[in-house]
Amino acid sequence: MEIKPFIPYRPQRISEEESIRRVKEFCTIMNERRSCRNFSNKLVNKEIIDSIIQTASSAPSGAHKQPWIFCAISNPDLKKEIRRAAEKEEYESYNGRMPQDWLDDLAPLGTDWRKEFIEIAPWIIVVFKQNYGLDNAGNKKKHYYVNESVGLASGFLLAAIHQAGLVALTHTPSPMDFLSNLLGRPKNEKPILLVPIGYPAKDCMVPNIERKPLSEVAVFYE
Repeated sequence: MEIKPFIPYRPQRISEEESIRRVKEFCTIMNERRSCRNFSNKLVNKEIIDSIIQTASSAPSGAHKQPWIFCAISNPDLKKEIRRAAEKEEYESYNGRMPQDWLDDLAPLGTDWRKEFIEIAPWIIVVFKQNYGLDNAGNKKKHYYVNESVGLASGFLLAAIHQAGLVALTHTPSPMDFLSNLLGRPKNEKPILLVPIGYPAKDCMVPNIERKPLSEVAVFYE
């Protein structure tokens, strides 16, 4: 098997002080990120979406297989179809599929089966995971750590969206097979996230919630 050539890797060297300043600044920026359901219909330049997806695709992946596809949708008719199908599934989830404890946990966030943001947001990115690859002859090519890899890429995606001054929502209508059908995706791909992207509406409101402190999410072994 051919071994890929190696190239020098020399990331920028910065002082400890600068490192602390940068990481604290980035932490502050990312801590301002919130899931948004109230979007403006203001257009977003496709060049921004291109760079967001390229950033997401820079995430690490098992054996560098990059088992993800990002479908970016701005077509109004297609967004309308996606909304109709998503609301159908969500209505059934909120009215019988979800157990009561799940509904109770969602209640303080004010969510329901209506998903008008799918049509209002200027862009939607649907994240697909590739359970396996396909060569030009249609033969299967194994992928590794698919869920972990696509999860990392999705995190990069959200960070890039926030860095661009945009807002997003990680929407997961279940089941999501309708997205494969509407977008004509091949059998080796499975949708995992529907992410509306845009600017917040002028009257945008979000729940007043707090994140866990460092002491509750980290354990240090020194």
